[in-house]
Amino acid sequence: MMTTSVLTNELIYKSFIIGAKNVIQEKNSLNAINVFPVPDGDTGSNLASMMTSIIEKSVLGETSEETIQSIADAAIVGARGNSGIIFAQYIHGFSKGVKNDVLDTDTFVENASSAADYAYQSISKPVEGTMITVMRTWANALREFKHAASSFLDLLNHAFESAKEELARTPEKLAVLKENKVVDAGAKGFVHFIEGFVKALKGEDVEIHTEVEKINELHVEHLEDSLHRYCTEALLRGKNLNLEQMRAELEKLGDSLVVAGSERTARVHIHTDHPDEVFAYIASMSNISEQKVDDMKRQFEAANHRKYPIAIVTDSIADLPDEMIDNYQIHQFPISLLINDTTYYDKVTIRSERFYKMMDSLKVYPTSSQPNAKSLENFFSFLTTYYKEVVVLTVSKEMSGTYQAFVEAASKFNDAKIHVINTKQNSGAEGLLVLKTAELIQSGKSYEEVIAEVEKLREQTKILVSVKTLKYMVRSGRVSKVTGIAGKIMNLKPVISIDNDGKGIIFDKGLSIKSSNKKIFKHVKEVQDTYGIESYAIVHANAWDRAKDYEEIYTSLIGKKPTYVMDISTVVAMSAGIGTVAIAYIRNEDKK
Repeated sequence: MMTTSVLTNELIYKSFIIGAKNVIQEKNSLNAINVFPVPDGDTGSNLASMMTSIIEKSVLGETSEETIQSIADAAIVGARGNSGIIFAQYIHGFSKGVKNDVLDTDTFVENASSAADYAYQSISKPVEGTMITVMRTWANALREFKHAASSFLDLLNHAFESAKEELARTPEKLAVLKENKVVDAGAKGFVHFIEGFVKALKGEDVEIHTEVEKINELHVEHLEDSLHRYCTEALLRGKNLNLEQMRAELEKLGDSLVVAGSERTARVHIHTDHPDEVFAYIASMSNISEQKVDDMKRQFEAANHRKYPIAIVTDSIADLPDEMIDNYQIHQFPISLLINDTTYYDKVTIRSERFYKMMDSLKVYPTSSQPNAKSLENFFSFLTTYYKEVVVLTVSKEMSGTYQAFVEAASKFNDAKIHVINTKQNSGAEGLLVLKTAELIQSGKSYEEVIAEVEKLREQTKILVSVKTLKYMVRSGRVSKVTGIAGKIMNLKPVISIDNDGKGIIFDKGLSIKSSNKKIFKHVKEVQDTYGIESYAIVHANAWDRAKDYEEIYTSLIGKKPTYVMDISTVVAMSAGIGTVAIAYIRNEDKK
């Protein structure tokens, strides 16, 4: 046991590391009591992410200032969620006062008080009964016991007891905690950190048990604290980041806002309905090196209000209206786009309207990438916690590595029933198959019946695309420059489709938009006359006038309105280009 009156550089580092280990050790118990600001069961995981970053990324510097700065930077990089980012800002605030090689009690007390101030200031609307309340109580207790304490350990022990008492009082200050008979998860995480810090001064260590148990389901009827849908986060890097200005602007876009960090590195956390607007703003102010967007509505439904026992999953290339996705509780995983060295999530952090405005001015054309393996594994880990069976429909594997990425991620879950279907389609055709899957599940079909029926319907599905210009296909690399030049000279207006193997093909060619429209009409009429069309959709890239014309023409031909008309995915628009319109359909199985 140490009776030191100062903390050396080595002891500062050791204390933070053991404090971090102590929080990681309690990850699952913290997840289990997480009900504020939303009951998404991830406070423990978010704090563990930050603490793991401290352990793995921070280093023992030559001076205490270097060490604590390294810890603060690692905390910001690893911070996740509301509690993680607030805690990271607390550490950043603490680091600002470390200038000497050792920390005496006076400096430690002042730093703890400053750290609490920084934590409060990082939040747009601080709520008492949470982590910040315990941070403030801890700081006040340190100041109160400073002169009576015989050593650093004695001081921290006394203040630790005050922090535990304040933690026990959190339900008295926050109604949702009292309703659910729990203390605040973030506040408890902070208390566990102090506990580990104290253990370090006693010469003790903490062993981390790496096995991760599934989080118990949180049946908490509480979502009103966040009026917004998406939990949105970003790690920002720059030279002169103005956090106050960011906080003022972002506050207009949502709630639960936390902006933490330094002039070099910062974390943003916000609950918003418009993550695309959030990222448009912060991209104009900094470089975005990491981002995360969670659909809290879908997560809450999965945990508490599942309509069906089978989860429906697709990628964002599947074009299906938001209201249908919400109605059937479809989980849509966004494809990533790299634009100006910043990664965006299709249909989430970038919408087609903004993308269209950027397309013609981009010097380096955007590229898309298949889903990140770890993100998919986390995604499946969440779904299999709440669903017994999962059906995934992806864009054609001949067009993207998305199918294989889903297959590989699903293979990690041997005890779960996850079936990944290669739709051999994209855009509206993929969307129609996803919708049919949802309708089959709604009708009560079994997991096996749904898979068999969808794989049969896949062969009855097609999309025909009228491309207005080859310019975008050339820029995206789908068509060679030579072909593009020749097409421009001949005024070529190809009809693009997908063959039976799922490969993109030139289905037909026209020398005008009118000509290509006629070729599409001829094909659809033949299918309608021979089989009859069960359902169809019209999708487009910023071409509402063309889409309305298609709607009128095919409503007359088929005898019913399209199931939906909508703008296409930004990933598809990147290649098809502005002005594109398409009809996708599922025909009947048997001839008339």
